[in-house]
Amino acid sequence: MENTIYDKYELVVGLEVHAQLNTQSKAYCADSASYGAAPNSQVSPISLGHPGTLPKLNERVLEFAVKLGLAMNCQIRRWNEFARKNYFYADLPKGYQITQHTTPICYEGYLDVQNDNNETRRIGITRIHMEEDAGKSMHDQDAYDSLIDLNRCGVPLLEIVSEPDMRTPREAYNYLTEVRKLVRYLDICDGNMEEGSLRCDANISVRLKGSEKLGTKVEVKNMNSIRNVQRAIEYEFKRQIDVLEAGGSLDSETRSFDAVAGTTFSLRSKEQANDYRYFPEPDLQPVIVEESYVQEVRAAMPPLPAELVAKFTKEYGLNEYDAGVITDAREVALYFNELTSLTANYKQAANWVMGPVKSWINAEASHIDDFPLQPKNIAAIIQLVDEGVLSHSAASQKLFPAMLEQPTAEPLALAKSLNLVQERNEDELRGHVEAVLAAWPDKVAEFQGGKKGVLGLFMGEVMKRTQGKADPRMTNQLLTEILSKN
Repeated sequence: MENTIYDKYELVVGLEVHAQLNTQSKAYCADSASYGAAPNSQVSPISLGHPGTLPKLNERVLEFAVKLGLAMNCQIRRWNEFARKNYFYADLPKGYQITQHTTPICYEGYLDVQNDNNETRRIGITRIHMEEDAGKSMHDQDAYDSLIDLNRCGVPLLEIVSEPDMRTPREAYNYLTEVRKLVRYLDICDGNMEEGSLRCDANISVRLKGSEKLGTKVEVKNMNSIRNVQRAIEYEFKRQIDVLEAGGSLDSETRSFDAVAGTTFSLRSKEQANDYRYFPEPDLQPVIVEESYVQEVRAAMPPLPAELVAKFTKEYGLNEYDAGVITDAREVALYFNELTSLTANYKQAANWVMGPVKSWINAEASHIDDFPLQPKNIAAIIQLVDEGVLSHSAASQKLFPAMLEQPTAEPLALAKSLNLVQERNEDELRGHVEAVLAAWPDKVAEFQGGKKGVLGLFMGEVMKRTQGKADPRMTNQLLTEILSKN
């Protein structure tokens, strides 16, 4: 970005993220919440808000909210009330949404993310609250009419509202990436923005650098990927500055993002809280969250990304990059965590997971749950290499593919059947080494004259004679010993 008019301004961003929860039933009734069913097949008088029906809170929603709040370092509210948020859309047949207004279950939290300089920045979490979703309107399925699918009505959501603490599009990208990672680690949401199970609205404003006063906030909706959130913020930053520099003023409005054009466009003026006419939900009793319940949920939580990164770097000696790659996906991190309980060679364990294991996942367009080898199989291969029974190349290029085809085979037995076991008999190796040196007297002379690089030639020739089965360390020792005597 040019150091011109844009350099005078500071970007201010806060994100509102809606996570659709992995519950079997909806937030306030027993209707199925599964994705992909036939349109309007997962509704009932309760989810449609028919007169005389009464909602009942799904306990799983409460558990997932506490989990996410703890993961985001939030305070957990003891006394929780529900409210009706009133607005009319064709895909909201009740005319209101059950949510939380003045008593969000989680508040005053934070999430640490990396900024543009790979330094840690703390992003405040204003609130996380429980609510239900509306249905879905589709405007591109029919040439003349909008179609409505009410299956999503009542599906449970957690809304995560950040403080306006992000200052660059990249920080927003990293924050949203961390949120998605957390909900996947906790197994409360699949984090799929393309299917709408994770949705993000960005509140964007600009102000002159050094100013404490916030600028006019514009909300951007309808972004179906983390990258598009970043793109929308980048566009809005320049658009808002261009308006101000031209002498105009910004409207508090809701805009949408056109992913093809990379631009935003106005949808409507921004609603205020009083537009929704919040009032207490009369059909739901307040929920009291005891400290004992919070501790019970905490005890059942899996290790989280930051905890695993700290463990892998401080205890296992991995660098930040490797630890970040391994913890990017929950299942891969847990696979590695189990692997390190079976081998103390943590660096090689990381190399195997980041290399052959992830290569298989990518090549098969699959998931580590479908990977045929258990951590104990990889640990056994690492041990064979560490003990000098196999070379790393034989293990990765020959034994590993064979084990993928025969995952129940014992690694050493399979290596022997494939004739991969390294030659470690010192007398036999000495004979090969002496034969190679005798065949290359001119290269021996070069070595003696100080050209140490020819040692690689001798190693290669020994490998040829042994069909790649010579133990490299023992071969190198023998070469060095014999050449030093000549």
